[in-house]
Amino acid sequence: MEIMKLKIPFRKERKTVSVLRLSGMISNGARGQINDQTFAPVIERAFEKGNPSAVALVINSPGGSPVQSSLIAARIRRLAEEKNIPVLAFVEDVAASGGYWIAVAADEIFVDANSIVGSIGVISAGFGLHDLIARYGVERRVYTAGTSKSTLDPFQPEKTEDVERLKSMLEEVHKTFKLHVSNRRGAKLSQNEDLFTGAFWTGQKAIELGLVDQLGHLDAVLKARFGDKVRVKTYGPKKSWASRFGARVLGDAALLAEEKIAFARFGL
Repeated sequence: MEIMKLKIPFRKERKTVSVLRLSGMISNGARGQINDQTFAPVIERAFEKGNPSAVALVINSPGGSPVQSSLIAARIRRLAEEKNIPVLAFVEDVAASGGYWIAVAADEIFVDANSIVGSIGVISAGFGLHDLIARYGVERRVYTAGTSKSTLDPFQPEKTEDVERLKSMLEEVHKTFKLHVSNRRGAKLSQNEDLFTGAFWTGQKAIELGLVDQLGHLDAVLKARFGDKVRVKTYGPKKSWASRFGARVLGDAALLAEEKIAFARFGL
């Protein structure tokens, strides 16, 4: 038997906003970090459950994988357009590099005056260990089929052609990043020559540069937009049994160290 819902005249319906928290490094397949595989079902639920009036992204990320950043941003835009739901981004400590890539998927970006925003660039880092193994008398033997299979081998001296090839690839990714930001932010962006250099700024300066829209915190903005009685529903990936009980394996410790180093670049 179908239950009829009675609407009370003049009663205002409470609006619902889905809140997605994206915190940490952006990395392919890493447990506890941000990636499309983990967040795809979460993002889908945020747009589909409860007929939300908006989806809010709470971002605190120093960046990471450009591919995962692009996949997540594209998924958010696709669902926002399919369901005609506005997306608001709220930057906490930092939305840099890939974190900013995702933030730009929103229709509006809010920051704290002290948030760190930007770092529109691409980086590849590694080590050269050939002098170290030579010092200890270690001989490395590598056999390949294909002249480029040992490109950027850290146990061999750096080759000019390898570096040029890598820089070319980084430039292509950078071009995609810049295009994404330009398409999303459009005329809001300033003509500052440092905008796409990988530089980053505090929230207030980011507003002046057009990277974000205005100062604002999640609760205050949602109440101002959707009323004091706005219903907030937070979505996030389910934690594993081990993480719920504080268990850590060696790989998790390494990922945590990497994440701390990434945040440290921004003084956090």
